[in-house]
Amino acid sequence: MNIFSAIILFFCFIFVLFPLFFMLLLSGNDYYIPLLFTFAIILYLAIVFHLFQFFKTKKRRVVFTTISGVAIIITLISPLKHAYLDSIPTVDAEVNVYQYMPFSEEGKVTTLNEEATLTLTDQLPKMDGATALYPLYSAIVQATYPEKDYNPYMSEVMVNTTPDAYTNLFKGEVDMIFAAAPSESQRKYAERLGLEMKLTPIGREAFVFFVNKKNAIDGLTIEQIKDIYSGKVQNWKDVGGDNDSIRAFQRPEDSGSQTALQKLMGDTPLMKAEKEEIVTGMGGIIQEVSQYKNFKNAIGFTFRYYSNEMVKNNQIKLLEIEGVAPTKENIRNNTYPIASEFYIVTAGTTNPNVDKLIEWVLSAQGQQLVEKVGYVPLNE
Repeated sequence: MNIFSAIILFFCFIFVLFPLFFMLLLSGNDYYIPLLFTFAIILYLAIVFHLFQFFKTKKRRVVFTTISGVAIIITLISPLKHAYLDSIPTVDAEVNVYQYMPFSEEGKVTTLNEEATLTLTDQLPKMDGATALYPLYSAIVQATYPEKDYNPYMSEVMVNTTPDAYTNLFKGEVDMIFAAAPSESQRKYAERLGLEMKLTPIGREAFVFFVNKKNAIDGLTIEQIKDIYSGKVQNWKDVGGDNDSIRAFQRPEDSGSQTALQKLMGDTPLMKAEKEEIVTGMGGIIQEVSQYKNFKNAIGFTFRYYSNEMVKNNQIKLLEIEGVAPTKENIRNNTYPIASEFYIVTAGTTNPNVDKLIEWVLSAQGQQLVEKVGYVPLNE
């Protein structure tokens, strides 16, 4: 190798490999770095060996090429794995919550056919809640609050994950939240703070399980779900499906749906989920660290409205439970076995309009709005 070729290779190191290395590092695609590092070492050794005329014999060239090829193949495993994972559609998709913002131009907020019987002009109750319930309390706000900008992250009307909503309630940053029932740890935390939570049911919803639409399974029993999420059953063939391992996704602790799963499990121990199988958020513009991946062998859970009305993902199917589909009609007639109430939760607020607003939500007009948004009202 002449000096000119060595200079070219040197500049490749300085102006190509090193900038690429730092770009990958900054972008978070660090699983490509071992491959790039291996390639750089091989290139460096090739330069050195050429300069010192190491490749005089064919045998040496073959050995070097073989070792280099094996090293590259090994370091290719991680990038190929991540490329495969990135190609799989996510189900816990982001939802643009701004389209549900009260008085927004998006037009997705449900409205009443007549003027609301309650109109609030001042001392507006500050509220927060789960992403899945934001379309409901946004509609309540549009019906009863004065028209203005209610940014979902910087106003009296916020939207967060369930754990964050409970945290904001306990801190006194909001007067009320719209959420599923609190977890045991959230109840105990409120007790330690000396707070007495008041849970007012305002509607009913289905807790649902879903799988890839190509999965042969169309339904499960509650006992089978317990077996899957306890780790007792780890293959779909054991519940009537194909011979394939079960990848059971969970949600973070204290989230509404994880609490619902824990309640369903009862005394049956819940298996510990792998880190990559814990989904961090229901959606929204909250940055997600990991998402439910729609593997053919995966199973996940959420609430019916979020899945059917907000995400509307056609790559999954909701499972029947005990032979009953999670429809509004089956929630209404009490045949779907995992239906539960959702609540307005308060914790000692002194805002005089909170009780007025709760009373209106429970009125015929408020329950009509619950129905119109897409949930099942309390009494029919």
